[in-house]
Amino acid sequence: MTKPLLTIDGDVASPLSLSFADLAAFPMEQQIIDVSRIDPKRQGDAVTLAGLLERVKPKPSAKYLTLHASTDDFHASIPLDAVRERAFLIYRVNGEPLSQKAGGPLRFYIPDFAACHTSEIDECANVKFVDRIELSAAPGEDNRPHDAQEHAELHEREAK
Repeated sequence: MTKPLLTIDGDVASPLSLSFADLAAFPMEQQIIDVSRIDPKRQGDAVTLAGLLERVKPKPSAKYLTLHASTDDFHASIPLDAVRERAFLIYRVNGEPLSQKAGGPLRFYIPDFAACHTSEIDECANVKFVDRIELSAAPGEDNRPHDAQEHAELHEREAK
C-alpha cells in the first residue's frame, strides 16, 4: 500500500487520504505544471485546492480550512472562500515527490496572498510540510506568529 501524503477531513462529505500517485493522477485541468509560471521563486508541480475540494465535497458548514504540518507542529486556519480558487499544493519537482528540504510532503501556496483582502491570510498561510487539511465551521488550530517580532523569530529558527 502506498503511504498517504495528505489527509483531508472535517466538514466534508467524503474524507480522503491521497498518495503521491493519487495526486499525480488528478486531471490536467486540476494540475499546475511548473508553478514557476505563476511565481518565478517557486518550482515544481501542484494540484489545485479547488480540485481537491471537488473530491471531498465540503459541507455547507465548512467556512475555514486548517492546514496541519506535523513535521514542525505548525498550523494555520484561514477562511476557505478567500483561497478556494487561488491556492494550490505543490507536491512534486522534476517528477519526484517534493522533498522535506523543499517543504514536502506538500507545500500549500497562495499566489499574491495579499489579494485575498483579509487579515487572516498572511505570508505564513503559505505552509510547508502540509500533511492534513481540515475543514470546519469555525477557525481551527492556528499557531502562526501574531506580530512582526514573532514572525522574525520564526524565520530565524527556520534558517538554522
